[in-house]
Amino acid sequence: MLLDYDNGVLESIKNVYGDSYHSFLEAITRPSRRLYVRVNRLRTSVGEVIDTLRSRGIAVFQDEELEEAIYFYVEGPYNIELYNYDNVVVADKYAAESVYLGSNLYIPGIVKCPNSVRKGSEVVIVTQKGLPIAEGISMINCNEIRYLKRGIAIEVTKSVYKAPKIVELPEYKAGLIYPQSLAAMYVAKALDPKPNDIVIDTCAAPGGKTGHIVEYTMGKAFIIAFDHSKKRLEEMKRELERLKHTPFIEMWRADSRFLHIDFSWIKADKIIVDPPCTSLGVRPKLYDTKRYRDVISASRYQLQFLKSASKILKIGGTIVYSTCTITIEENENVIESIIESDKCLKVVDTGIARGSKGIATSYSHNYTRFHPHIHDTTGYFIAKLTKIC
Repeated sequence: MLLDYDNGVLESIKNVYGDSYHSFLEAITRPSRRLYVRVNRLRTSVGEVIDTLRSRGIAVFQDEELEEAIYFYVEGPYNIELYNYDNVVVADKYAAESVYLGSNLYIPGIVKCPNSVRKGSEVVIVTQKGLPIAEGISMINCNEIRYLKRGIAIEVTKSVYKAPKIVELPEYKAGLIYPQSLAAMYVAKALDPKPNDIVIDTCAAPGGKTGHIVEYTMGKAFIIAFDHSKKRLEEMKRELERLKHTPFIEMWRADSRFLHIDFSWIKADKIIVDPPCTSLGVRPKLYDTKRYRDVISASRYQLQFLKSASKILKIGGTIVYSTCTITIEENENVIESIIESDKCLKVVDTGIARGSKGIATSYSHNYTRFHPHIHDTTGYFIAKLTKIC
């Protein structure tokens, strides 16, 4: 596992965790023991999904608090060795993190596949840093890979960790479940959208929180999902089509830092601001490189999204701000910067009983944090703001 963090990033982590920062660093290199998915309650019930999975011998359980959340236990770790150096397939970072948990390797996730690998060959899958993460059987001739765009390249037979292959479950293909971390599911709960609310998701792609709002309101809210990336919006559209959510959502391409200028007519009841961040809380990390300048740059960027969101929010409306990172700079400091500059915004309690409170700042008792080494979740931050004037 390679975590390449400079002294500034390490100090930022220590400011949160003190002497236990090593425990945090160790935790983000392995997956949570629970792999969560969200049941699409607009189309089925939690009980039906659990029953059909268990009928096929798959062990699945309902979360203790969130009704729509179900989980599978993650087994491992197991040892993977480079037993056949000639047949080594290299996966990109995103694909490798899924393969690490037992997912098959798909063609778009391949960085390098030797021409010697033929259909039926036994192979070892490694990260771009050379770490072996899985063994498998090739489903393709690698000398033909340039002609192929999608589909399974390597069927994984053994991986460092093992969990059900979510995207290959019939329930996934039918749009009945959506892979989402437990912590991220609490964003919709904190937002608490109601039927007929105008709800804005400012950095919406890939659509997990947008889809959750649809299900939370049973399709009865007016939802606009913004993202600046055409490619990510296209991917989001495909995912929401799988869930059968597209009739309930408007998807618009725009830079959400300027919604108050480009869409000044919007007056929203509820807004999600889940901006780009340093993702230090995402796990498992097989390798990661961060510099303190990334933290500072992200925090300045994040504040711009909040400033714009506040200007299109109705009086009495709610903003929920969330990140999958753990630095104070990107979390508590961003919130306290916005309320210092915008006196019409007030920090209120998230209403989430799970997790921990924020780090010692003026409003820390109102924030929610999830810590990988304490709660065995993604590292996550959630804050809730209301507009009072």
